[in-house]
Amino acid sequence: MSDKPDLSEVEKFDHRKLRKTNTEEKNPLPSKEDIEQEKAEGKKC
Repeated sequence: MSDKPDLSEVEKFDHRKLRKTNTEEKNPLPSKEDIEQEKAEGKKC
């Protein structure tokens, strides 16, 4: 075996076959306002 990785498949890869995709954030972080609102609601209970 060689110390170098086998790059033959990488060299054959055709990036033009890839499709453009739109990424959507599945679990967005809450805004600062949301956090403050939850803190205020927590103090009431």
